[in-house]
Amino acid sequence: MALTNFIPAVYAAATLTALDTTLAYGSLGVINREYEGTVSEYGGSVVINTVADPTIEDYVPYTNMTGGNAASTQQTMPVDQRKAWSLDIDDVDSAQARDDADFIGKVSNRAAHLLAKSADAYIAAQMAAAVTPGTEVTLTDPADAFDLLVDMRTALSEADVPVDGRWVVVTPKLHSMLLKDTRFVQGSSGADVTRSSGVVGQAAGFAVLESSQAPDGPGTGAGKLIIAGHALATTYADQISKVEALRHPDRFTDRLRGLHVYGAKVIRPTALVARDVIGA
Repeated sequence: MALTNFIPAVYAAATLTALDTTLAYGSLGVINREYEGTVSEYGGSVVINTVADPTIEDYVPYTNMTGGNAASTQQTMPVDQRKAWSLDIDDVDSAQARDDADFIGKVSNRAAHLLAKSADAYIAAQMAAAVTPGTEVTLTDPADAFDLLVDMRTALSEADVPVDGRWVVVTPKLHSMLLKDTRFVQGSSGADVTRSSGVVGQAAGFAVLESSQAPDGPGTGAGKLIIAGHALATTYADQISKVEALRHPDRFTDRLRGLHVYGAKVIRPTALVARDVIGA
């Protein structure tokens, strides 16, 4: 079998698209891609400029204003993560593949799913390292789950995080608890149109996403770290830098392989909150 209809540019794009649609922590709206630029190789970096806030002062006629220095500060996001995938297809087993016009697309989608799990766990770890979760929280009934989100909403409001665009990523177990609370069910009844992008509901002013990649909490109670915030907090950049099909020199085998490079950085940690939740 020869993969004569394999077009690297097409399938590289297909893999990246599928990857984006399976991310939770790395989905648009949870992170931003404002500084992505062109990311093509492992070891690159993205330089992020942050402009100083202007000075707000009382105006007195005929008096000089204090003014402020608009000089920017810089942060650097290293693109230092790389994950590869590969699959060998022996000619003996190629009949089914020849009969499936979208065989390579299916392989790409499966690779994207597995790559997304790695990328999501990495992004979640960056967020976890940037926030202090405080005292452990124990959930004992469904009402506690909804109340937890309300408390996290309050923390974001006290930090002046914008109301529009807030999100929270919950574990499957925490999502199940929310589904037993009528406040969540009623509030999410109109959210079905958004669920294809990973959102499973709306609650306490959050778009609620579900992920099995929630980091472990730092406490002693074997909890999970539930993170909420705004896309202003974290930036992410990635690229499927290589996708290849090649013939094995010593076997009757074709190999598909690809390389995913990426990086993430929390640039505004005050736009994130987290709770170490036991029972989530």
